[in-house]
Amino acid sequence: MTGKLVAAKELAAKRKGRFSSESAAYAKAREALLAEEIEVRRHLGRLAQQNRELPEGPELAPGGDDWKFVGPNGGEVGLADMFGSHDTLVLYHWMFGPERNRPCPMCTNLLGPLAANAADLQQRVALAVVARSKVERMTAFGIERGWRDLPYYQAVGDEFSIAIGGLEPEKRMEMPVLMVLRKRNGTVRLHWMGEMTMEMADPGEDPRGAVDLAPLWNILDLTPAGRDPNWYPRLSYDPR
Repeated sequence: MTGKLVAAKELAAKRKGRFSSESAAYAKAREALLAEEIEVRRHLGRLAQQNRELPEGPELAPGGDDWKFVGPNGGEVGLADMFGSHDTLVLYHWMFGPERNRPCPMCTNLLGPLAANAADLQQRVALAVVARSKVERMTAFGIERGWRDLPYYQAVGDEFSIAIGGLEPEKRMEMPVLMVLRKRNGTVRLHWMGEMTMEMADPGEDPRGAVDLAPLWNILDLTPAGRDPNWYPRLSYDPR
């Protein structure tokens, strides 16, 4: 970002309503909201820059060398192999263990948009969707959802899932985990991972990080009713 920023309120004052029936009350409130939107845009830019400037993260090897996965082609690979020709890997731990008849609906809701953008993303970074189920099971579900271009990996054993917080071993409870990893000179390190916990959730809300990556919630935030704290997406709906 270069140059001096104009105050958000000053920029918002340039707004011109498109409809002659707009009331003065609506125009005033919408201009105030627009100023807030500009501030959020700028804050997100600062957030992204702060992420990029994180110091070198913790090394995942030698432990990472012991983690094995079954890849899309059926062969066994290590964590470093998932990078392919890239130095950055975006990895999502999917709540779809062998104990589940069907995967987590909330995870699935996030993976849908990721699948839609996977081909574009993989021009810049490597992707991996890791679960404790077999690759064939994940692939079959992905076909059901119409997903393309998502690389699925089965974690061999529970060690990886436990290490990243994707499985609570005593309760056998799965958790979603989003991670960004870097590889330099063959060494895999953590760059960033989601670390919002139940203890960090605001009253009446599920724990969620920023930026919210699921378009579902971002679109609902634009509606008059907003998010319903008691509603969650499903894996299927009755035909209409």
